[in-house]
Amino acid sequence: MEARLSNARTVQKHEKEGTVASMKSMKGAKGTKGMKGTKGTRARAHWAILAALLAAALILPGCGQGGGEGSPAAGATQAQGAGGDAGAADSGASVAAGAGDAAGSAEGGSGDADGGTEAAGGAGDGAAAGGAAGERITLTFFDKNSGEAFSDPVALEVAERTGINLEIQQPTGNPEEKLSLLLASGELPDIVLMDRRSDIVNQYIAAGGLIALNDLIDEHGPDIKAMYGDVLKKSLYEDGKNYFLNNWYGVDPDPGRGINIRMDLLKEMGYGAQAERGDPFTQRQFVEMLAAFKAQYSGDGSAIPFTVNGEYMETVFSTFKGMYGMKRYYEQDGGQLQLDVRDPRYLEMARFVNQLYRDGLMDKEWPVNKDDIFNQKLISGQVMAYGGGYASDANSVFRDDGGQDTDRQFYMFRVVADGTDPNATTFSPRSSLGWDAIGITASNRHPVETIEFMNSLASEEGQYLLLWGVEGLHWDIVDGKHQPRPEILPGFRNDWGAFSKETGIRKWTWFVKNGFGSDGTPFDLVTKYDVDAITVHARVSMEGSGWDTAVYDDLGPLGGTPDALVEQKLNDIIDQGFSKMAFAASDADVQAEYAKMLAELDANGAASVEAIYTRNYQNRLALQGG
Repeated sequence: MEARLSNARTVQKHEKEGTVASMKSMKGAKGTKGMKGTKGTRARAHWAILAALLAAALILPGCGQGGGEGSPAAGATQAQGAGGDAGAADSGASVAAGAGDAAGSAEGGSGDADGGTEAAGGAGDGAAAGGAAGERITLTFFDKNSGEAFSDPVALEVAERTGINLEIQQPTGNPEEKLSLLLASGELPDIVLMDRRSDIVNQYIAAGGLIALNDLIDEHGPDIKAMYGDVLKKSLYEDGKNYFLNNWYGVDPDPGRGINIRMDLLKEMGYGAQAERGDPFTQRQFVEMLAAFKAQYSGDGSAIPFTVNGEYMETVFSTFKGMYGMKRYYEQDGGQLQLDVRDPRYLEMARFVNQLYRDGLMDKEWPVNKDDIFNQKLISGQVMAYGGGYASDANSVFRDDGGQDTDRQFYMFRVVADGTDPNATTFSPRSSLGWDAIGITASNRHPVETIEFMNSLASEEGQYLLLWGVEGLHWDIVDGKHQPRPEILPGFRNDWGAFSKETGIRKWTWFVKNGFGSDGTPFDLVTKYDVDAITVHARVSMEGSGWDTAVYDDLGPLGGTPDALVEQKLNDIIDQGFSKMAFAASDADVQAEYAKMLAELDANGAASVEAIYTRNYQNRLALQGG
């Protein structure tokens, strides 16, 4: 269901970058010689054959292969993260309030009007890696997330370390349209960064636009192997080869979704100790607290025990599903995948939502709650709890009014459905395979030097350079740990975009790994290093409640195919069916509507689409040796 409905922009930012942002604001290589010559020639010949078709079709991403849950990952703000059931992404980082994807993709609208190249800086006289003495190699890099010149302090340091100058290309308008045109013409940049979950990646691979990286990584990518680990295995194409490196990969340490409840009201109702510890609440406790709130505060009819943001229904559904431990598909023994609605827990979930509605505990306007209305309700103080990511706007207002330590803030909790193991809940679905794909094209005349460049930036040292800045200028090692200089974090708090452009910190978000370095400090300085009390609490209360969607990524029919149209029809039936169940007049009506929905799905080809899910899933497991 997550891939059916519009992704929450907040969740996308939360999963991709794991930030908590306010909605108010962010060499020949052995065995690789053929990649330079023969393979490139074959690819260009292949393009010549396909060019007319590609240009005529102006290949655009299909809609049939649903994105990852949390589809940032995704660039991130909760403005979360997710990644889809995914998007990137409110990690609750106090610094990131208002930032989201600002340093990475928020600047993507800039660039030359004709989608041209912006020259890179990074001068120096040393011998270039793989180049002639005294020269440096210049590579063109199409980065859908950036339109800035490669000339800031971090960029200069990258050029100095790697011997590579970059010319950053980013088009105005739709990046995927530009990528399609480039593929059709055969005039490709040396490196491309594109949406991993889009059909454009498969189009590039199928047309020979990207070269296989396996031999290059084996020979020249020790840090890539060490940092990526089994992500490389999980990202194999159907021919068993890797054609790109993932970006924003690995498991995000911060949760993205849960049931958010005001701490002051929890304490008032006698749940203070449990709430402060971050212990899970049972479904019964949750209903009882909502009922108590309604009884005490609904005198004028304005009290809203529980609500959701109707603009981001994907987040709403995945939050409810998380209570019951449901995932994207209903997997039966033998790896048979079915639509999630066939899971018996789906009906129980629908009955629970309907019960909240019929008992007056659910905001009757929740389907039409848009961002502004939803935030106004939270800020007004009339809401006790809501489902989804962090309440950045509301909590910011509450802190302005009551101080930084006020209990009048929404904290994230795990509410566990009856009969569900708390450790089996599935809040915060995100893919460890990340949001972007970064590949070397068949037009690249320096594949060895390019993979060495990638290896440098993918390394731990490279991650700290890209995401923390230059040692001695932006950060120092203190007592064996990375420590930002005093002005760095305030600089991002005051003006994320301007400070990132000035320093280069977190401006070039490439090969980013979620997680921590060997000294225990996070790679993502701005959103993970200095986090607020809400995030600290959520890391405890929601620990272990997320799940990696990678094994289920992109199992659906290819976009634009008849099967994809069937899948869309099925999704529509499910969406309409859930709405009827949620607003049913009785529990019996809920069950009747559920039976009708299943019958309609079967009559509209559900079995054929489920067979595609199963076949693709089993092929993936076999490819990965699972």
